[in-house]
Amino acid sequence: SSKIRNVEVQSADGVAILEDCIGFSLTKTISKVEERLKKGVLPDCQDDDVFPRVGNEMGAEAQIRFLKAKLRVMQEDLANIVFECRKKDDENQNLGTRLKDTEEEKSRLQRTISLQQSQIEKYKTLSQEANKKMEGLQQEVTALGKVLQ
Repeated sequence: SSKIRNVEVQSADGVAILEDCIGFSLTKTISKVEERLKKGVLPDCQDDDVFPRVGNEMGAEAQIRFLKAKLRVMQEDLANIVFECRKKDDENQNLGTRLKDTEEEKSRLQRTISLQQSQIEKYKTLSQEANKKMEGLQQEVTALGKVLQ
């Protein structure tokens, strides 16, 4: 199956998207978040959709548990999306192979058609020549029949 390709780093309203799944460390990310929470450095987004409205009333430990749970859900979603992408890549590869095979079959059939059309033309020419020869022979038979009478 195909592998995940590098994705450009994008940011939308302070949310970073992973550049590459290979170099990502969940443990490192969690420890960074925990350090920020211990230092009291919290995101200044008041209308952030990461925490529910009651998130402001949560203690630091509860916020960490909530974020860890949300992270697990997001990882499961990412794993599902990666699985679907790989499945689609495999399907695309299979369809590409089928398309290539179909194009080769089409090319082969076109060569066969071309060969058969040239044979048809050849046999038409032979048939016309045979008809002319037959007409000439019929005229000769008619003439000989008159001579015999």
